[in-house]
Amino acid sequence: MSQPTVLASDYFQGYAVVGLLAVVGALFVAVAFGAGRLLRPVVPTPEKLLTYECGVDPVGEGWAHTQVRYYVYAFLYVIFAVDSIFLFPWATIFAAPGYGATTLVEMFVFLGFLAVGLLYAWKKGVLEWT
Repeated sequence: MSQPTVLASDYFQGYAVVGLLAVVGALFVAVAFGAGRLLRPVVPTPEKLLTYECGVDPVGEGWAHTQVRYYVYAFLYVIFAVDSIFLFPWATIFAAPGYGATTLVEMFVFLGFLAVGLLYAWKKGVLEWT
């Protein structure tokens, strides 16, 4: 009967180590920010409080028009980057015995979702460079 108790204590000991590392990491960040706050000079001037961008003084309003199509291209890139990240582990597991049919179905479901997204982008005219 003592065997399950030993396994449970080993199980929770692993979580204790992870918890201790998380606390040490949080303390490290808190000490670093606290030291930065104590050691930095605080001399606010009107020039320091100005908005700064690339050495050009701000002129006009803070609002600017942005072309949305660039965000859509970035979003499409992210979709295909995730696709490539998913393909490499899939290719290694596909060859393992007993996983062939399951992983093949999963890949076709994933590629189906990707194809629907690509079809939607094509129908909206996102893929046309203007």
